[in-house]
Amino acid sequence: MHDHHDASERLASYADVLAGELPGSWTSSHIPADAKDDLVDLADRIWDLDLVAASLADHPLQQAALLSRPDGAQLVILDRHDEREGFLVAAVAPRALPDESYRAVPEPNGIVLADDPFLSAEEVVSDLLDRYESALAQVRHNALGGLQPSQPDRVVLNWQPDGSVATAPVDDRAGEILLAHGFAQDPQSGIYRLSGDDTQAQARALREIGPQLEAAGFGTGLQHPAARAVSASAPAVPPVPAGSPARTASARRAL
Repeated sequence: MHDHHDASERLASYADVLAGELPGSWTSSHIPADAKDDLVDLADRIWDLDLVAASLADHPLQQAALLSRPDGAQLVILDRHDEREGFLVAAVAPRALPDESYRAVPEPNGIVLADDPFLSAEEVVSDLLDRYESALAQVRHNALGGLQPSQPDRVVLNWQPDGSVATAPVDDRAGEILLAHGFAQDPQSGIYRLSGDDTQAQARALREIGPQLEAAGFGTGLQHPAARAVSASAPAVPPVPAGSPARTASARRAL
């Protein structure tokens, strides 16, 4: 009992420090052994087909620490079971995206963490986080219907059939600019949408975000259905539109 309590405290403390060392704004929460439903849901969404999946096959999840970022990105830290110090860390797949979004997207497999959370933060940033950001951006844009995706240095805004504009920027700094100009973010999928209900307000927002994104180091593009992308930094007014449950992680992996 005492050993189990110590292990829980150690994992929670480690995760708190690691969250503070990662770039951006991350928060940490501990999921204890008695939160069985939460652990089952989390294990089902761990985005890994390598060492973390192998560990879970032999040692079902008994506790975990979940790191979360405001844009919906999540990482999970879990115990090792090989008699060595340290932990494992893996990406967590978004809950709200359809299985088809994951097709042909490589899993951002997890890594081993040293017992020092300060050193481990560098490993997460240089290894796992880059692969996770890339995979996350791809599945989010797949969920937009396969329209042109954003890149780390370029935000592509995609017209939707209902007259709204949707995008999933790779960098959360771009997301902050979008939110400041009327975009709303789905907290589960991470996709940003700008309603087309007020076309004048929509046009004004699109004119304003281009220069701001450019000043922050991002190129921009406006992708029309069945048309070429145009620069969103240009003061072009968008045309008025003519008319205005995920399965298990194992099922995703089979796609």
